[in-house]
Amino acid sequence: MSKKTIVVCDHIHQSGLDILSSDPEIEMINAADEPKDKLVEEIIPLADVAITRSSTDVDEKFLKAAQKMTAIVRAGVGVDNVDIPGASKQGIVVMNVPTANTIAAVELTMAHMLSCVRQFPYAHNNLKLDRVWRRQDWYGTELKDKKLGIIGFGNIGSRVGKRAKAFEMDVVTYDPYIDPSKATDLDIEYTKNFDDILSCDIITIHTPKNQETIGMIGKDEIAKMKDGVILINCARGGLYDEEALLEGLKSGKIAMAGIDVFNKEPATDHPLLDLNNVTVTPHLGANTLESQRNIATQAAENAIAAAKGIAYPNALNLPIKENELPDFVRPYLELIQKMGHLSAQIKRSAVKSIKVTAKGPVSDYVESMGTFATVGVLTESLGDQINYVNAEFVAKERGIEITKEVKPNTSGFTNKVAVKLTTQDGTIEIAGTVFDDSVQRIIEIDDYILDVEPKGTMVFFRNTDTPGVIGSVGHIMAENGLNISDFRLGRDSKQQALAVVRVDGQVTKKVLDELSALDACISVSHATL
Repeated sequence: MSKKTIVVCDHIHQSGLDILSSDPEIEMINAADEPKDKLVEEIIPLADVAITRSSTDVDEKFLKAAQKMTAIVRAGVGVDNVDIPGASKQGIVVMNVPTANTIAAVELTMAHMLSCVRQFPYAHNNLKLDRVWRRQDWYGTELKDKKLGIIGFGNIGSRVGKRAKAFEMDVVTYDPYIDPSKATDLDIEYTKNFDDILSCDIITIHTPKNQETIGMIGKDEIAKMKDGVILINCARGGLYDEEALLEGLKSGKIAMAGIDVFNKEPATDHPLLDLNNVTVTPHLGANTLESQRNIATQAAENAIAAAKGIAYPNALNLPIKENELPDFVRPYLELIQKMGHLSAQIKRSAVKSIKVTAKGPVSDYVESMGTFATVGVLTESLGDQINYVNAEFVAKERGIEITKEVKPNTSGFTNKVAVKLTTQDGTIEIAGTVFDDSVQRIIEIDDYILDVEPKGTMVFFRNTDTPGVIGSVGHIMAENGLNISDFRLGRDSKQQALAVVRVDGQVTKKVLDELSALDACISVSHATL
């Protein structure tokens, strides 16, 4: 198998480089120190996947050079420097790493909030730089019993809410894209009326930057706020209208503001810096050792998954808006893609139809699951040619029928999803679910009840249910130098059994032939996820 090339365009933490360099199927090119002209002209044409940060513009010139590229991983949250429509036209999937710096951003938000209510930076400078001891100048206020308005209740906003509750604050959130129970289950008020946010003592914003949110807090909104409000922005520059923010701070309508991000950066000459009722930091939301390590690790893992066609976590140009999906849906999308890929490897035959079935609340997203399952199935035959952008078009072009079905949930699981693959050699149906903490499991293969983690190299051995089979299978594996890392067995009512054996090492034709030669063997196949 030829190696896939991943080019690291900008500096990332060593932990990510170690992951990339240790994968035997990956050729890593660390081009972080190369001049950008050389990067684009000489190195990017070699890349199957690129990892970028803010220093590399994924523009028309970059994309023109990226003729082999199937995916781009932005190591961080913001993708302002990535031409997503241009990438989509080339069938290049763009991904980011939206959760790696979550805690860093949450804690910085709380730091700004505390700095504003206690005027900490100014008291610090007065003592340390001016050597003045005047306690009476620095009377602050307390967070306790203040009303906090949170705009956007995703990974960061929800965690800010939890910490604010620990400070005994009264918390209300506005986010039209979440289930209200996500807030109310935390004893946090949910509102559909944006004016409820504007009436709060402190307001913090945690939304993506898009046409809906740019300038979301402007002159009119500030006019509705109570006198002496405190505003925090550790999300993206431009969410607050900076001119309106400046005027509000000058007039005293806004008592304090804590700002980590600016519309144009670096912002060393910004007029906000001249005010004495602003706490500022130079876009430090992700600047912790832990978050940089997490960003690099996740970016590397996602790039490898994309290079191998296994999954495209946090893709931004899919037929769905993943950032608007409930958290519980994402692992089901990844699971159903894995099950599609697994079914295609087991059958290894021309595909006639793909049927996706969903039960439970996750069934609301059955259309998206059809796309993910199709990518999983067709990756086996088309490899790099298939992605989320073109999957269903390619399937239709090849005469593959794709159906999606929602069924009543009588399974005993909260949610259950299944892929039924029909090929020239017959059919196979694989079902799975996701348990708490996003633990993915395959729970059925055809009529066999199992509990299989969908990862690694697996051998599928179907046999008549007679004594000694497990021992014989183990003996063959041992004789061929394959260590068994997991062994799962399912039985049916026809005196047959299915073993799913996960092994460390490569399954050769010799192994499959020896397993097939066993008297009890009905069929044998293998797959790798």
